[in-house]
Amino acid sequence: MKQFLTLLLLFLLQPLAVSIRANPPNFLFLFIDDQGWNGTPVPMIPGKEFSRTQDFHMPNVERVASRGITFSQAYAAHPKCECSRASVQMGMTTTSLNATDKWATNWNAPVSDSLANTLKRANPDYRAAHLGKWQWPQTPESMGYDFSDGITMNADGDSDDPEDPKQTFGITRRAEDYMTKQVKDGHPSFLQLSYYAVHSQPQALATTLEKYNAMGQRALMAAMSEDLDTSIGTLLKKLETLGISQNTYVIYMSDNGMRTGVLKGGKATVDEGGLRVPLIVTGPGIKGGVYSNERVVGYDVFPTIVDLAAPGFSLPKGVEGGSWKPILLDGGDGHINRPIDRMVFHHGVEVEHPQTAIYRGDYKLLYWWDTKESFLYKIVDDLYEKNNLAQEKPELAAQMLGELQAHAKAGLDKETFAALERGEVKSGRRQGGGGNRGGQRNRGDRSSRGDGQNRENRQNQRP
Repeated sequence: MKQFLTLLLLFLLQPLAVSIRANPPNFLFLFIDDQGWNGTPVPMIPGKEFSRTQDFHMPNVERVASRGITFSQAYAAHPKCECSRASVQMGMTTTSLNATDKWATNWNAPVSDSLANTLKRANPDYRAAHLGKWQWPQTPESMGYDFSDGITMNADGDSDDPEDPKQTFGITRRAEDYMTKQVKDGHPSFLQLSYYAVHSQPQALATTLEKYNAMGQRALMAAMSEDLDTSIGTLLKKLETLGISQNTYVIYMSDNGMRTGVLKGGKATVDEGGLRVPLIVTGPGIKGGVYSNERVVGYDVFPTIVDLAAPGFSLPKGVEGGSWKPILLDGGDGHINRPIDRMVFHHGVEVEHPQTAIYRGDYKLLYWWDTKESFLYKIVDDLYEKNNLAQEKPELAAQMLGELQAHAKAGLDKETFAALERGEVKSGRRQGGGGNRGGQRNRGDRSSRGDGQNRENRQNQRP
């Protein structure tokens, strides 16, 4: 019976595979900066008001959710911007990649095996572009992007132009031009828009800000979120105008979590607040307005896009993510197959405790390397991480700790791992000075900024 069902599924999916080969889909990846898990009006858990922000006006994000799948358990690849973004590009955990700070250059994978490069090998007709935030010495061109803003290194994306706060509208206009050109030239495309919104410090159009004056300190964040949403609406309309909306996958995701007022921790911690993010996906074959409770992660984006664009194409060695396609095309059901049956997150740069978390099945183990403390949570029942089970389940805690330590040792360079074992906190400053690597750093009018979602980890705002 099982064999029969497998054959039936293959038979039913055959027309879809033929359609993909004949008309490859486009991909629009909206990568938002520092948006917390409940930072949009879309509830991340259906019916749970605490999992959304009720008083932000973001109708276009809500429209994307009504057309697609919202993931209740979506995790960023890392709790800070630069490492999370590297992980997405390479489809690997930051420890396996050895990319644990923004200046890391000795990655454990060649940039020729990046997402865009792999996609173009799978189908040479594809063109790829990256607009917005790019934080590493490796260039967008080396990673397969035919068009980009270059190495911007703009940590906060402030703008001097009152008509282009946070550079949101400028990025959107360039994206429109790029999509138009690819349609004219007959190329399928992968377009990643790494918006600077909603990173602190907030900036917004004056006309948008007026709507939220009664909100006090939260007014600028609300207005900036609406400006971002306006740009998303512009892009959705452009897809329709170009006639490609029915053949384009739109992925809406944040690069890391923030303090939510609900979850424990925030940015730069591997608590749920630092890792959980909004994730919504819409596109061909995806049923609208549904939810998935499958645990997904940022480094899944790579294999998902390749699987949707070129089913069966072999991924580069070392990719640790799994494809979301079984879930996307089955109404939110299904399961993700990854090369390893666990998810690992590590952060040890400019943080109180160098820390690593591992998820396996129903459980999460968090480990502080300096104090040697373990925190075991049955995360499926303990969203707020209140009940430490490490003493009640010592064997499970020890097993997960061993896997966590082995994963870190296998990926990190010897010097970094040795320092980690000693409990040392790594400095995030580049030795010998920094610089913005050829990108423009706009500071904007500081009088127009608010406090943002929080003021912790201000060092992340340095280029």
